[in-house]
Amino acid sequence: MSATEQDPPVSDLVGVGFGPSNVGLAIALAERRGRGEAAPTGVFLERQAAFGWHRGMLLDDATMQVSFLKDLVTQRNPASDFSFLSYLHHVGRLNDFINHKTLFPLRQEFHDYLSWCADRVSDQVRYGHEVVEVLPVRTGERITHLDVVTQDTAGRRTVLRTRNVVFGPGLRPRMPEGVEQSARVWHNEHLLTNLAQLPPKAAPHSFVVVGAGQSAAEVVEHLHERFPAAHVHSVFTRYGYSPSDDSPFANRIFDPEAVDAFHTAPEEVKRTLLGYHRNTNYSVVDPDLIDALYRRHYAEKVHGTQRLHLHNTSRVAGLTESPDGVAVVLEDLVTGKQTPVAAGYVVFATGYHPADPRPLLGSVADLLHTTPDGLPAVERDYRMATRDELTCGLYLQGGTEHTHGVSSSLLSNVAVRSAEIIDSIQARTPVPA
Repeated sequence: MSATEQDPPVSDLVGVGFGPSNVGLAIALAERRGRGEAAPTGVFLERQAAFGWHRGMLLDDATMQVSFLKDLVTQRNPASDFSFLSYLHHVGRLNDFINHKTLFPLRQEFHDYLSWCADRVSDQVRYGHEVVEVLPVRTGERITHLDVVTQDTAGRRTVLRTRNVVFGPGLRPRMPEGVEQSARVWHNEHLLTNLAQLPPKAAPHSFVVVGAGQSAAEVVEHLHERFPAAHVHSVFTRYGYSPSDDSPFANRIFDPEAVDAFHTAPEEVKRTLLGYHRNTNYSVVDPDLIDALYRRHYAEKVHGTQRLHLHNTSRVAGLTESPDGVAVVLEDLVTGKQTPVAAGYVVFATGYHPADPRPLLGSVADLLHTTPDGLPAVERDYRMATRDELTCGLYLQGGTEHTHGVSSSLLSNVAVRSAEIIDSIQARTPVPA
């Protein structure tokens, strides 16, 4: 496609997705405009009908694993009225939260905060619009613009022309190879949604929960409490749940400055650092929750009323679904012994993987540079590295752990990253003649 005199208006950016990362970006844009500063023009597109963030895991007592100070703005602008503390003041709970003496709010509360922020910048987003493809627009030999094609819930298509696209692709549930989600086999991402669809008086006799991380432990605790007659089988390949490392020195890996060091490090050093510090975030559990589950398991042994069953050093070796339940075969990795378990439902808390935006790019994806592992090469400013033929910016908010470190998949650096992306876009935006 080539540019003509009848071209549609051109924006500085189009944001794909409106999760926490792009909400943070929208806030940063709004704040710059509010101060009378120049800021890129653009719009965000979200396929959901309204803001929502891991709704299926908003368990009543589940808390955040990051400090409330790592909200959408504070590390960039401590005086922002989009902070978590400003939200608490708005809803009349600031003093109550202070008296709570914690850095870690309830997950439901933080979701409410994110929704509050999203509502305040809703003029920048179009909900119910799914991006279906991104097309190149050429000026001579160069691709100078991109046409973002979006489809609304009625099937109508709209084309938005832009100089930059900021992908906030979010995460997609990871299921074991060969296992598909169904009416009885779930990923924990949809736990509360699926439980809400059970008949009102449903009383499942047994659950199997697969996984060793924070989500798996939370699901086990929730199901054990919610269904007091059900047996809950927790299955993991380790000897037990491993505690997360929340110590001050280890937490430095989430500091904004750590991104600079990680991005410039040799590839072998990056791999080493990721290996060293996986226990800050992956397949680890809050120590208090580990203690609570152990106490519960031990107390049931004492009283002879075992409902919580821990299958360590084990894996799911077989899974057969029927209208009445799921026949699960567990295999002990040490002895090879196989144990059948009749479950009403199986929940896989097996993590996530970042959604890959490259399938949306069509022929444009051929212009991207990649790492030896086939992942996108990403510059320090979160712009995907491309051939010179493409002068547009393609930015990633997420899916950059291999180039920017562990914090790129978390909330930790959303505030700072938003400013860095805006600064990069402004530096690359042509100055009007």
